[in-house]
Amino acid sequence: MELLLRPFQYDFFTRALLVSSMAGLLCGVMGVYITTRRMSYIAHGLSHAILGGAVLSYVIGMNFYVGSGLWGFGAALLIQYLSTRKIYADAAIGIVTTASFAMGIAIISTYRQFTQSFEAALFGNVLGIAPSDVWVVGVVTCILLGLIVAFYRPLLFWCFDREVAQVHGVPVMSMDVLFALMLAALLVTTLQILGVTMVISAVVIPASIARLLSDRFSHMIFISAGLGGFFSLFGIYLSYYFDIASGASVVLLSTLGFAVALTWSSLVQKRQFAAQRNA
Repeated sequence: MELLLRPFQYDFFTRALLVSSMAGLLCGVMGVYITTRRMSYIAHGLSHAILGGAVLSYVIGMNFYVGSGLWGFGAALLIQYLSTRKIYADAAIGIVTTASFAMGIAIISTYRQFTQSFEAALFGNVLGIAPSDVWVVGVVTCILLGLIVAFYRPLLFWCFDREVAQVHGVPVMSMDVLFALMLAALLVTTLQILGVTMVISAVVIPASIARLLSDRFSHMIFISAGLGGFFSLFGIYLSYYFDIASGASVVLLSTLGFAVALTWSSLVQKRQFAAQRNA
């Protein structure tokens, strides 16, 4: 028992568990919208684009969340703008995100002392969780969940069919901008915990598992939120014992959960098919 409770003697680890559980829950909820809307590519791209803002914030001495947040919001809005100017959405994402990521790499190659923080930004770092991070993640989580509750029906229409949503009076362009900004806020707040290379998996995998387990959208949200919080919490916990990057630990545990869910779903389908044949 003492071995299992050992990590909790460190304040930084307790903070990391609290922050990761909130971030995982939020990733799970947002992930259902992202996967249903087939926006995984833009989420992946924005996570890399935000790295440019994170690096620039570090160099000029600006607060990480302020600098990265402004950069992420700007990148999201620029992608939306280019998508309306005869440029396909995937091309707009590629242009903005690769340019931003390349700028971050260029700055890092100039400021060599950034190397350690760069690794933390790529792979996550629970050691870097400060008391202020708990408040930031908590506030952002409350705001984004509040927006999802307030705009649940418009976002639901927008998520499945833009044309039908527009016919029913849903301002689809406004929903595009709103969700892009929400996505940028999500990525900024989880960047330090999961890292650029891992955060998209924390968004996609719980939602994909929820899709395997349920066909109802509301059920998928609750399942994905619970799984996201669970994977993040225990992924960070296991990273202490295995001495690996926190983001990698969360993703590996999530992937294992996905493999189990996929196997179970396949077995259930086979049993249902066999029962129908025998009926």
